[in-house]
Amino acid sequence: MKNLMLISYLDLKESIRAKWFLVYSLVFGGLIALFFIAGVTESQVMGFSGLSRLLLMYIQITIVILPIFILVTTVRSISGDRDSHVLEYMLSFPISLTQYYWGKIIGRFITVYLPVLFAMVIAIVYGSFKGASIPWDIFFLYTGLLFALSSAFLGIAFFISSFVKSSEVALGIAFFVWIFLLAFIDIALISLMLSHRFNEELIIAIALANPMEIFRVAAISLFDPELTVMGPVAFYILDSIKQTTFVVISILYPVVLGLIFAFAGFKIFQKKDLV
Repeated sequence: MKNLMLISYLDLKESIRAKWFLVYSLVFGGLIALFFIAGVTESQVMGFSGLSRLLLMYIQITIVILPIFILVTTVRSISGDRDSHVLEYMLSFPISLTQYYWGKIIGRFITVYLPVLFAMVIAIVYGSFKGASIPWDIFFLYTGLLFALSSAFLGIAFFISSFVKSSEVALGIAFFVWIFLLAFIDIALISLMLSHRFNEELIIAIALANPMEIFRVAAISLFDPELTVMGPVAFYILDSIKQTTFVVISILYPVVLGLIFAFAGFKIFQKKDLV
């Protein structure tokens, strides 16, 4: 356990020193600041106002930015150590593969999740200072949704990093995964429905398999139960599943998916040549 925490601490310390972490933090913190400067909390659109509208806009942007940031910054975690021979050096110490791998995951998760959470906390604190009503239920649910989304893409990133030796190839695969999942947020699904006349159950199954889609539908359904701002796939989902049940699934499923990919990556990491 001591070595596990040590690896996590070293990865966390290395990430904080890196320039990407500064950019990553400024992006999400800057979004919140920009929304306040633009007067988002003092305007009303489609019935959304105050901090509720700010969180809605923040979560809509986060769904696109957060996965690619996690993939790009994490996918080189093991492959980068392998390229720079840091992995060989680390394993020369009395550290097991299990401690190294899961220690890296814990440290990197803290790095990618805290800036996103901290940005929302800033919004709540500033909104409270301005006298705005605080939607605590939405805040805590979004905290869970962001935790789940971060878990899913962190697991995918470590899975890729475990079997790819070159950092350049790892980045290419990361971009492909991001674009592929992004395309299946309504756009590709609608095309499938129109061109091949697939039944709605199959479309729902494909949509629910995408952590970005399930995150998006769950987040917006809190503000807009009728889903007037979303596409037809969302209607099919919430017509088939109760909103409360769907929200629970939207948190549990990405976490489980991330753990599955993380464990699969660990198995590959154990069997593959380490250097």
